[in-house]
Amino acid sequence: MTGTAHGLGTVVDAAARGIFPPPDGSVTVVRQQCARDAGVLAFTAHSVVFTDEDEGWVRATLAAVGCDPLAAAMNPRFLAALMERTGRAHDTVDVMSVAAPLSGPPPLVLTELSGSGRPRVAAALGRRDGVRAWAADGGTVVLGHGVGGRLEVSVEVAEDVRHRGLGRALATAARHLAGEPVWAQVAAGNARSLRAFQAAGFRPVGAEALLIAV
Repeated sequence: MTGTAHGLGTVVDAAARGIFPPPDGSVTVVRQQCARDAGVLAFTAHSVVFTDEDEGWVRATLAAVGCDPLAAAMNPRFLAALMERTGRAHDTVDVMSVAAPLSGPPPLVLTELSGSGRPRVAAALGRRDGVRAWAADGGTVVLGHGVGGRLEVSVEVAEDVRHRGLGRALATAARHLAGEPVWAQVAAGNARSLRAFQAAGFRPVGAEALLIAV
């Protein structure tokens, strides 16, 4: 399936509404929505490769991986080939979760921040547009538009206040601060963060491998 009529933003917006690509084992290839973002989104039995590389090369490389077609786009061999071809780097495969916005004030006191002095804010500025950040007692919540134009959240909790529900409260706060669906990308091994987002009402919808320009 080619992605000429189904851009990355369309795929992301539909997934936020619970509408996913058909679980037919195929791969959709779409152009990058911006120069910064390339990679793979994996949904149930369907993957979306977003890259400005030639689609023929993408499909030939996927075929050469030699594994279950359902997993080929997330196979390390394909990701390594895509990194080599594009000159990009890759951190980890993340679980993608999404939640609808909530009305009313956040469940904790927040102060909006300016500048990039906090690590989570500095990281977001390199990967998202329109970044805004708020501080709570012991934590930070950051929002900005990233892959496919989706609104993405990240939270940070100080080590000395962990295990008190602050991560869940910050993730919930993001839903109150947003006027659109909010996305969270969490490394699959980060079980503590995954539990916090799930407790805040985020539902897992797939996996992501984001390739970073270096």
